[in-house]
Amino acid sequence: MNEQQFKDLLAEHDILLTEKQEKQFRRYFELLQIWNERLNLTTIIQKEDVYEKHFYDCLTLSFENDLKGKTLCDVGTGAGFPSIPLKIAFPDLHVIALDSMNKRMDFVKLVIEELGLEGIDVVVARAEDYGREHREEYDYVTARAVSRLNVLMELSSPMVKIGGKFIALKGPLAKEEAAECDAACRELKLDLTQKQKIILPKSFGKRYNLVYTKLDYTPNKYPRDYNKMKKKPL
Repeated sequence: MNEQQFKDLLAEHDILLTEKQEKQFRRYFELLQIWNERLNLTTIIQKEDVYEKHFYDCLTLSFENDLKGKTLCDVGTGAGFPSIPLKIAFPDLHVIALDSMNKRMDFVKLVIEELGLEGIDVVVARAEDYGREHREEYDYVTARAVSRLNVLMELSSPMVKIGGKFIALKGPLAKEEAAECDAACRELKLDLTQKQKIILPKSFGKRYNLVYTKLDYTPNKYPRDYNKMKKKPL
């Protein structure tokens, strides 16, 4: 996917990039290339692949969810996916980019500074620790393939407002993972309200955005310590 195809496909979903935003995506790609050798940020580094499998893929969750003027916490943001593409495309979205890896977050800080982004905060912390302190705070909480779905749910759901949404950006096994999570949904007060199937246009790769709506307060005993989640997932 080249830059023009990226712009045109977004326009089909009423995301009309300005010249400034196009330049921001271009510079983000350049910084990924420059810093990837030092920090091993991503295995996807060719330009057309980055635009499709990172930038476009990250933005697909906005096709059926209204992000304008909302608050969003991105758990395990890594090299800034999906937090940075979402922030570029939706300047009035307030974003928390959350990750426990200092070096990666130094890169995210650099990107934010280079691109002149405002209304995005970088937080270096473990998601379970941050979630205990920021309960029912965000309209959206996102996570992009950083762990098994039932673990992501427990890490993320405490931060979601009642009526807000937890969105997991997952690969082709998303349906299988979702099928394992009925008990976790009941315990964490989540309801699977949307399975958004994404076909990446150039590679024909299949992905899913699993959208869970928060129905009630998350019980105070969650999130547990990460090791407990891994050993005995909900």
